[in-house]
Parts: sequence; structure tokens; C-alpha cells
Amino acid sequence: MTEDALPWSAPLRVADLNGRKPTRFALSLPEDLRAAVAQWTDISALDSLTFKGQLTPRGRNDWQLEAEFAARVVQPCAVTLKPVKTALAETVTRHYVADLPEPEGEEVEMPEDDSLERLGTEIDLAAVALEALELALPLYPRAPDADEAKLSAAPEGAAPLTEEATRPFANLRDLLAKRDESE
Repeated sequence: MTEDALPWSAPLRVADLNGRKPTRFALSLPEDLRAAVAQWTDISALDSLTFKGQLTPRGRNDWQLEAEFAARVVQPCAVTLKPVKTALAETVTRHYVADLPEPEGEEVEMPEDDSLERLGTEIDLAAVALEALELALPLYPRAPDADEAKLSAAPEGAAPLTEEATRPFANLRDLLAKRDESE
């Protein structure tokens, strides 16, 4: 998605920040935007999202963001599709650099420091919080009873495959035993 399509925005103008001391912030996702953010992230529900921290000047033109991200989400279980509630908590660090070189070419190598960001005229705190949410979401959430689910598939009239039958050397033991008996 493009940044224009973000469902939530909380920009800070860099020119308005105090260059001598940290700027503290505390964001909480408004209740009326939770459904839009849940849809944007393709989850069932977003019960809460908070993002608290500070922007600290680094040198003459650069800034460092350090924040704590927390959210409570509901996603469908990857096995049973039952709702799974998950509490997320992450520490977020970004270094906004004014003179970060522009990547050249179609293929760009990932830098070792993935917290580096190009400093523009604004720092959108909500965009950073939404990125933290997307990165923290479990890819395959599992309900507590998901391990008990027994899944099998077989054509009509055929017996489902057992774990023993899917092993490549399952019958080797029997064949060796028959050979030993015949000797």
C-alpha cells in the first residue's frame, strides 16, 4: 500500500520540533478508526493500539525515534479459523537521517541498519505505528485447541492416509522381517 492509503495519520513537522531536547509523544488509535485499521491489516479486529516514545535530536539535522508499541488484536486461527486474541508489544527504533543517499538502480541491497529512514519535512508517527503493527502480527495464529484438530483428506470411498503410510520406508521393516524368516 502507498502511504497515501494509510487509514491513520499523525504527522509531526520537523521544522516545529525543538532541536535541543527530546519531543515526547503518546498516541492511541481512536476507536472510530480501529475497524478501518483492522481491515487495512486484514485482521478480524483491533481492540487497542498505543505508541509512546520520544524523538531525540541527533546532530544538527538528524532525529532518533524510540518508542514502545502495544496492541491487542483478533485474528482467525490458521487451522480452525476460530478467533485468536493476541497481545503485541514491541520496541521501535528509527534513525531519521537528512542526508541519506538515494538508492540507485532497480535492485537495491538492504542496508545492515534497517532502522535508517530518510528525513523529510514530516515524521508520521502513525505510519511508524502501523508498520510496527504489521511487522508484529503473527503470520499463522493458532487457537489453543488447534493442536487437537485432526485434519485429513481423501477421495470418496478411500481411506485417509495415516502417518505410518506416508513414511518412505514404512514397509521396509516388514520386508526385511519376511526375508529373515525365509532364510
